[in-house]
Amino acid sequence: MRKPFESITRNSIKMEQHTSYRKLIDSEIATLQQQGCRANDWQQVEITDGTDLAHITGVTFSGSIRIGTTDKCFELPGGLRRHSGLRNATLHNVTIGDNCLIENIRGYIANYNIGNDTHICNIDTLAVDGRSSFGNGIDVSVLNETGGREVMMHDRLSAHQAYFMALYRHRPTLIRNMREIISEYANRVSSETGTVGSHVVIADCGELHNLRIGDYCSVIGAARLVNGSINSVREAPVTIGRNVICVDFIISSGSSVTDGAMLTRCFVGQACTIGHGYSASESLFFGNCQEENGEACAVFAGPFTVTHHKSTLLIASQFSFMNAGSGSNQSNHMYKLGPIHQGSMERGAKTSSNSYILWPARIGAFSLVMGRHADHPDTSDLPFSYLIEHENMTYLYPAINLRSVGTIRDARKWPMRDKRTDPHRLDQINYNLLSPYTIQKMMNGCKILKDLQHLAGETSVVYSYQSTRIKNSALVRGLELYDMAINKFLGNSIIKRLEGLTPTCDDDIRRRLKPDTEAGLGDWCDLSGLIAPKSEVLRLIDDIEQQRVTDVDGIHDRFAEMHANYYRYEWTWAFDKILRYYKLDADRITAADVIGIVQRWKTAVVGIDNLVYNDAKKEFSLSSMTGFGVDGDRTQQIEDFEQVRGVFERDPSVQSILDHIRVKTALGDSVIATMQQAL
Repeated sequence: MRKPFESITRNSIKMEQHTSYRKLIDSEIATLQQQGCRANDWQQVEITDGTDLAHITGVTFSGSIRIGTTDKCFELPGGLRRHSGLRNATLHNVTIGDNCLIENIRGYIANYNIGNDTHICNIDTLAVDGRSSFGNGIDVSVLNETGGREVMMHDRLSAHQAYFMALYRHRPTLIRNMREIISEYANRVSSETGTVGSHVVIADCGELHNLRIGDYCSVIGAARLVNGSINSVREAPVTIGRNVICVDFIISSGSSVTDGAMLTRCFVGQACTIGHGYSASESLFFGNCQEENGEACAVFAGPFTVTHHKSTLLIASQFSFMNAGSGSNQSNHMYKLGPIHQGSMERGAKTSSNSYILWPARIGAFSLVMGRHADHPDTSDLPFSYLIEHENMTYLYPAINLRSVGTIRDARKWPMRDKRTDPHRLDQINYNLLSPYTIQKMMNGCKILKDLQHLAGETSVVYSYQSTRIKNSALVRGLELYDMAINKFLGNSIIKRLEGLTPTCDDDIRRRLKPDTEAGLGDWCDLSGLIAPKSEVLRLIDDIEQQRVTDVDGIHDRFAEMHANYYRYEWTWAFDKILRYYKLDADRITAADVIGIVQRWKTAVVGIDNLVYNDAKKEFSLSSMTGFGVDGDRTQQIEDFEQVRGVFERDPSVQSILDHIRVKTALGDSVIATMQQAL
């Protein structure tokens, strides 16, 4: 498996093993001197037979120098062409590959191996000072600003490895062994010589110290980059833009950090976008995060954490698949023992504009937070809920987000917005809206709501739960929606399992339904994007603790294995829940039982789709047309709205809902007809 810097390592080895390097002869030394060049020791300057000395002018050489061929011209933006070579630079212990252009270095370049076809110009300093790990092994104090949940950065860090290090502190042997594994990796990549890969552009920059820069990277106008790795590759180049300041960092393939962003002790995962003056410290950003304008401190930003607004602060919290509304804010400080508190918003949770949460708190998956919440709610077992402030209290509306068209839109957009083009992905991302992880939460939620009904009485006006209030009508509606979602998931699972089967008897069905692995039973975890059985997670933890897994690639491969086997594990879990939920026996299940499950599934799917359809219709109501048709009457208002927003019936999201109803209804009818052959 390729490491993130394999391409750079290949270039470095190629340069070190270049057999055509040779020492200068006296006439060549004289030519260089006539062209304004000088050296502390000309015997340490080597070239190849393809090195055209005419393109080396005004250069001061110090220490060991190797220069490749100079055959190529660079075409700059606007059409200007510049020939490869060295001009107006000071170089100390530098190896330069073929066809590079290095010019107008205001300070110097020291202790670097530079690949082929690379252009470096108009910079202050590019140097490695002493032995550097290039950001690997740096501790990032996520979640708790005062420490205790540090995650060690390294080139191959995934959200799931970080999840272990930050949140499994109750397994000290795991943490100790993982730190040793990462420290060993950091020692292995440490060097007194930095690397700039091939096809790299570095221009108009300030201080560049202790960096390792991958192939096809573009660094234009950066103000200060210190102690970091930029893991750019040909398939997924990295862009660093103007006025960027990064200190103690790692930036993964396909990402861009631009427009004055400032990062201190931060890891940036694959295909992330950070810009427009965003400021972050002690934070981790994993695959496809988008961070603009605002601020982050001690944040564990799992895949697809998005914030776009200047007034938004994310602090001491864990997110994934999250969208922060403008003015979203959290507090980790209650002015007693310092900023020691932390919070979690599980996958898909959102905040509305001007929302506020006082940590500690835990918000359930795919929930929406509106208003200010200071009573530390824990709604982790009530996913797809609304948390709304009313008279300084948190009112909880369980499951209501299941009927939101926005939730469906989010679930569909995330896979389409995965911008990772590096074939070697760090994060194993599961996009499923309904999964054993969320369904087990719903089942827990149903029990919680029924217990509340039993304890407080079914006629109670308001119920209290985990520092929140639940209205009677909201509780009843929540139970209905959770039941629909559970039926939908379990029906989906059994239909998928029976796909392609034409049974002649019930035994055919029983054989197909039998799981092919025991892995998957019990609780499931969401390891910041990776959904997996807790049994498999604990098995990996045990292997790390017992030193059966001893390197970062071994850990990565195990997470990838869990992800690849998701649907095998899912069926094991789903079949167990089907038997329990519908009170069936695995050895006695019949075609009639399957037909009953599919009929419930049809009712649930169509029911939820109709709710989503009605929710989408609100976006085309007359109230939504307010502000359209300026200077006109109601007819002009409607026409203006339709020109901008379109007609409800032809809206792509609406069409997809209607198509989904038709397709799933036909699928259900087909499965029922097939099962009837075994009756």
